[in-house]
Amino acid sequence: MIKAECVKSKMNIAGAKKSPFLFGFDYELEKGFFIEDPLNQETIFWRIGNKGNYKKLKTNDKGSFFRSIPISKEAYNKKIAYILEEQKKGNSFLLNLTIKTPIETDFSFEEIFSKSNAPYNLLIPNKLVCFSPEIFIKIEKNIVSSYPMKGTIDGDIDNAENIILNDYKESAEHYTIVDFIRNDLSRISTNIDVEKLRYIDRLKTSKGDILQVSSKICGKLDPQWNEKIGDLIYELLPAGSISGAPKESSLNIIRNAEQQKRGYYTGVFGYFDGETLDSAVMIRFIENDKDKLFFRSGGGVTINSDPTKEYEEVIEKAYLPFNK
Repeated sequence: MIKAECVKSKMNIAGAKKSPFLFGFDYELEKGFFIEDPLNQETIFWRIGNKGNYKKLKTNDKGSFFRSIPISKEAYNKKIAYILEEQKKGNSFLLNLTIKTPIETDFSFEEIFSKSNAPYNLLIPNKLVCFSPEIFIKIEKNIVSSYPMKGTIDGDIDNAENIILNDYKESAEHYTIVDFIRNDLSRISTNIDVEKLRYIDRLKTSKGDILQVSSKICGKLDPQWNEKIGDLIYELLPAGSISGAPKESSLNIIRNAEQQKRGYYTGVFGYFDGETLDSAVMIRFIENDKDKLFFRSGGGVTINSDPTKEYEEVIEKAYLPFNK
């Protein structure tokens, strides 16, 4: 792992040469990774759609159980109460609160990675496995696209899609993040357009289906965007969907509420193939911290949030990305 600024510089150099690379940044923008010719290495395993070096990973593991030991409701309520008080003061309109949940499982990181049905997957052996459903940005033919994901509901609930789309709090949260991402993209592109607003993604998990609400926002880049690809990505970090609005004050509130670094959780990783870029926000994340396993999860908080519902949502997000 190297300093985040060094990753940015290496991305610019490789991008100008149109040389393929894999990259990653942590949430705090302190460190990251950069790998040239990422299809032919076995230091980090990755899969983005059908691209990646995932076929090089072999595992015969057969796990059987997964259980979480969630934070108490009282402890969670202390965190969210502080955030809601700051929001009453006008210091944040939308903020992403995350928790670190101890888990027990006999599924190896390698097995979780191999079986995952998520669109974005990353494995750093003995350190972390990520199976993210959330796109950060895509770049193709000078068009940058972002797909913020806000709003989650149990897919097995009757009429779940209508419930989530008509929920006032969830709608307000989603519109806020769409405006926030539009503003972010305006810093690196022109002709900003919301192409799709509040569509449903269905995710299959070990706990059943989950529905999540996403939107698609696009902008036009300079034709030589590849020559400053590191700068463009860096300008958008931390990702709007996992920080808050306004960003700077929300980041301060997050630090005070969470009282711990996120590291690579809610950072970003992606692949540049020489012509196009595809990347993800690192949510749905299990890490090995001093030989203990933790699932990292979070959710958006607004002034209209119900602490009980927020607690239930963040606990529900601790799952494996496949049917056991």
